[in-house]
Amino acid sequence: MPAHPDLTAQNAQFMKKIHKLADNVYSAVGYAASNVHFLVGETGVVVIDTTETTQAATNILTDFREISDLPVNTIIYTHSHRDHISGAAVFAEGRDVEIIAADNFSSDLVGLDETRPAPNAALMARTKRQFGITLNDNERVNLGLGPGDRPMKGMGAGYIEPTLRVSKTTKLAREGFELELAKAPGETPDHLIVWWAAERILFSGDNFYHAFPNLYAIRGTPYRDFDTWADAMDQLMAYAPEILAPGHTQPVFGAEVIKTALTDYRDAIRFVVSETVKGMNAGLDPITIAAALKLPEELAQKPYLQEFYGHIGYASQAYFAGTLGWFDGNPTSLGRLPAAQEAERFIALAGGPDAVLDAAQSALENTDAQWAMELCDRLIAAEKNVKPARAIKINALRTVADATINAPTRNYYLLSARELEELG
Repeated sequence: MPAHPDLTAQNAQFMKKIHKLADNVYSAVGYAASNVHFLVGETGVVVIDTTETTQAATNILTDFREISDLPVNTIIYTHSHRDHISGAAVFAEGRDVEIIAADNFSSDLVGLDETRPAPNAALMARTKRQFGITLNDNERVNLGLGPGDRPMKGMGAGYIEPTLRVSKTTKLAREGFELELAKAPGETPDHLIVWWAAERILFSGDNFYHAFPNLYAIRGTPYRDFDTWADAMDQLMAYAPEILAPGHTQPVFGAEVIKTALTDYRDAIRFVVSETVKGMNAGLDPITIAAALKLPEELAQKPYLQEFYGHIGYASQAYFAGTLGWFDGNPTSLGRLPAAQEAERFIALAGGPDAVLDAAQSALENTDAQWAMELCDRLIAAEKNVKPARAIKINALRTVADATINAPTRNYYLLSARELEELG
């Protein structure tokens, strides 16, 4: 079964190209998960974001050198996610360059406290699944906000620590460009946006891209403040940009087009918040709330609000946990049985492991893949009929993966299926 055609169509956002935004301003799109922007002055270049690997940065710089051979003198990080800061050394080309970031810039590449326990192994395993690392090109259609096929050599290797940190809205003159840098927390608390008023170009980092916002990443993230992210859309709109250069996907042109997109983005985030709060106040659990949540039709049809990267249901559950915590309000949940114990009792009640296995196979054949997976999970937890249960779950995972437009979900399911196969 092929991937969902809408997810395949999202590849148009990642066509490899250096876009000319204005005289001496360029955006490299499609070379890697994230974009790199260039502002070419008379004696040097300002770079905004540096992509995810040294190899990707090298590829971008090689193509950019057909446009300009001037040295990069200033690099601006819009935020600290690894895919935006890992190629700086390549663009610096062995020289000391100015590196600008927010004063609260904080990355997993630097400043780690090795004395404190951290779920590093869990995070790395989940990150590998979300981004489909090691999947082949046919399986990993794309990342939802970047191409699936991109160079991975030198991940994180080219990071350079900031030399100037910005704590408030700051105007800087660099290479003949009068720039305004402003803190605009959204996907991360340390977001900076860059505004060049002369051509009304706004570099928005990851506060906007051509997909529903990733309000919760299934690789595992701290709570992302939904209300703050929505407020950032108002902050971006206040500039009335005529060109929007995001951290992922293609640039957007036209003041009205941009205003509409940012307004819709804001309204979609606020809708998820308001509907989740309604469910919470009605005493509903997070899974029930998420299952019923759908954007209004006027938002749901917008191409930049499709769930290629972010997922509305995941977002709703993250908002619930981020504001009320893990407890769903049902007192039974305060003392739930461990999975293996619950599974043993469930299987006995259902008539034994063979009956549950038959039910799982029937569910799969009747396109109820989710129920098939849940039944298989109980067999695996109870260590009953494990091998055939894994086989059914593998097929169920691949069935759901091929039906979803959400790239992280697809990648996570497909790589999880491979991991189960490798268990034998």
